[in-house]
Amino acid sequence: MTLIIDKVSKHFGEKTAVDHLNMVVQPGEVMGLIGQNGAGKTTTFRMILDFIKADQGQITWQGGPITQQVKQKIGFLPEERGLYQKMTVENQILFFAELHGMKRSDARLKLQEWMKRLEVVGKVTDKVQTLSKGNAQKIQFIATLLHEPEFLILDEPFTGLDPVNTELLRNEIKRCRDNGAAVIFSNHNMSDVEQLSDHLLMLKGGKTILQGTIGAIRESYGRTRVYLESPLSDEELLAVPGVLNVRKQGSGRTIKLAQEEVGRVLFKLVTQQGYVQAFMQAPPSLDEIFRMEVSENNALEQQKGE
Repeated sequence: MTLIIDKVSKHFGEKTAVDHLNMVVQPGEVMGLIGQNGAGKTTTFRMILDFIKADQGQITWQGGPITQQVKQKIGFLPEERGLYQKMTVENQILFFAELHGMKRSDARLKLQEWMKRLEVVGKVTDKVQTLSKGNAQKIQFIATLLHEPEFLILDEPFTGLDPVNTELLRNEIKRCRDNGAAVIFSNHNMSDVEQLSDHLLMLKGGKTILQGTIGAIRESYGRTRVYLESPLSDEELLAVPGVLNVRKQGSGRTIKLAQEEVGRVLFKLVTQQGYVQAFMQAPPSLDEIFRMEVSENNALEQQKGE
């Protein structure tokens, strides 16, 4: 039950939406697909689902093409939510369940279970248009997962949800993963991506600019961030060669280093008086890496245009 994307490209006129994309998603694995708007994420999802055809390359599931039969085993949550506002929750869910080959009686029973599990405020007899945005999103999520898909594609699944409801949905995605589903999801919140993803792929203008495990990607940038709780002043810290900036974070400060080795010098300084409350040296966060890559690539594109 492996998804393989092999050298896939897609062009719209002179614009290259996806450029020689390679990706493998195994059962029981979550792939985080990130990038700015227009990077090629949604185009990739549409090619996987065969909504649009790739110009080059091949996409296979279990070694074969994505047929209509395969699609019944896929759960797809689009960024543009697609609920019928004047239908009741139950009729809506039963409609989608039947499209995936479920019996109405089985779907009806599972719906009740899912309503409780996701703490949906409302009844199955309510029309979708009467639900809050968050509860309507939960219903869309239920429609995506009710048939227990082997493969999940989730395009911005947490948009508009508060932290409590985001955690509910995140736990369900993990449960699907633990039950053997292959999962691809996109999200603009790098914290969600970092918590959920086993592997990561970042697109910029359709090109792959980062790929690998979260840990390996972060470590490749070096341990150039220090969290410190110390009585030393910002000026004393900034006087250390290789300390680029110091920013307040909670009860401490985050220090950005030019090189990993600067951490040793900094550690000697802050421990001269003995005990220090907190000193942790780590790689940059995924959010910092995302911002660095976006700004770096934007700068390169500007240089090319000059």
